[in-house]
Parts: sequence; structure tokens; C-alpha cells
Amino acid sequence: MSRSARRAARRSARRAGAPAGGALPAWVLVPAAAGLLLVLVPLVAVVARVDWSRFGALVTSPSSLAALRLSLLTASASTACCLLLGVPLALVLARGRFRGLRVLRSLVLLPLVLPPVVGGLALLSALGRQGLLAPVLEVLGVRVAFTTAAVVLAQAFVAMPFLVLSTEGALRTAGERYERVAATLGARPGRVLLRVTLPLVAPGLASGAVLAFARSLGEFGATLTFAGSLEGVTRTLPLEVYLRRESDPDAAVALSLLLVAVSVVVVVGVRGRRGVQAW
Repeated sequence: MSRSARRAARRSARRAGAPAGGALPAWVLVPAAAGLLLVLVPLVAVVARVDWSRFGALVTSPSSLAALRLSLLTASASTACCLLLGVPLALVLARGRFRGLRVLRSLVLLPLVLPPVVGGLALLSALGRQGLLAPVLEVLGVRVAFTTAAVVLAQAFVAMPFLVLSTEGALRTAGERYERVAATLGARPGRVLLRVTLPLVAPGLASGAVLAFARSLGEFGATLTFAGSLEGVTRTLPLEVYLRRESDPDAAVALSLLLVAVSVVVVVGVRGRRGVQAW
């Protein structure tokens, strides 16, 4: 159906008194409203508790700015890591045809259901000073645990499944017909990937990247376990909120609102640029 035909159908539906998007049972509105309240009420409560007279001073203190700067830097680095490793992984999961694919998918998505602290402990067991790969890292002279690199790895560990899920779903929705046509015309696999596959799934890929960034920005448990909390090195904004919760609750609330605001700006900004259809 063409766009003009759809518009005409919507106008006819409005004139007939029927909802343009199809009728919904009235009872659906009750749980929908409850779900909306479940999301909005805690956020409104945070806004209500903010000490606005001190807000500027609280969020611009040296420790707060250092934590925010580190959070944005590490979240960007972890998102880049997710893109570099997660897109090929999603391609394998969506286009692969081999035994054990379901098991591989389950393992890739495991961080979604693991408690973040367990993920941090797993990373520490692998890359810590006494971890599984410690002898190799020692020979290379590389120290990972309790460094900024550890923050990036912890964030990428918990955020990558979001990118993989979104990209794999977009790949399955797009299908393989355009790729087959391009291959029939003589395009090499690498050219098909860059000129056909990735442009087709760009909206899903952008959505997954935004989700990965937002998840990285709010990561706490794995970061604390694997990277610790050293100001300016590993203390991200969620860790700063946690530490301020006991010593200065007003500062914790103000920083929480700042974290919410940054997340909203990132998600809404990218959504507005990509357009609603990309989501």
C-alpha cells in the first residue's frame, strides 16, 4: 500500500470514528498506566528530592566532574569495543549454519542474566593478578585489573549482548535476498558486507550501539568488582553516587539526576537524528 493510500485509509477511519491504529481493549489501559507509573514515579521522586539551591555546586565538584568525564570516556570506548567485536558476532549468529549455534547464542547472551558482580568476578578470575591469563599478561608486562582498561572491559562485558541482540534481529529481519543478488552480480563477500548488509541493518545497529552506551554508562557491579573505585582512574559516576549515598545524600541525589539527564540526552538525541523508523 502506498503512503497516499495509507493516509486516505487513516482519514476514512477517523471519519468513521474508528481508531487509526486499530481498536484496543479498554482493560489494556490499566496495566499500561501502571507500567508507565512504575517508570515515572521513581524519576519524579528523584527530581523532587534534589536540593536545587546546591545542585550546581554538587554536580560541578572536582570529584563529580572527574567521575562524569571518566564515565563518558569509558562508555564511549566500551561501545566502540562492542561494535568492533559484537557486529561480527551478530553476523555469525544470524548467518551461521553450524551445529552448536544455539549454545553459542546462549553463551553470548549470558551476561544479560548474570548479576554484574558475578561478571566482574569472572573477569577478575581471568585477567586479575592471579587469574587464568595472568602468566601471559605478566610476560607481556600488561596490568588490567583495577585500571581504566578494566572499567572498559567490564562495561563491554555487560553491554555487548544488547548490541548483538539488536544487530542479529535486524539481520534476520532484513533477510539474505539482497546479499544473494549482490553475490550473483559478482560482488565479493567483503564488498557485500560493507555495501549491502551493514547499510541495511544500520538502524538496528545504531539502536544497539545506543543501548550499549547507555548500559555502559550505568554499569556498577562488574566495574566495582573488577576495577575498584580509584578517583580519576576507575571511579565512574555510578560508583560516585554509591559512595556519596552515605556521606552526602543530597550529592548522591543530584548526581543521580545528572546521570539520568545524560542518559536521556544520549537516547533522545540519537533517536531524533536517526528518526522514529530506525527504532
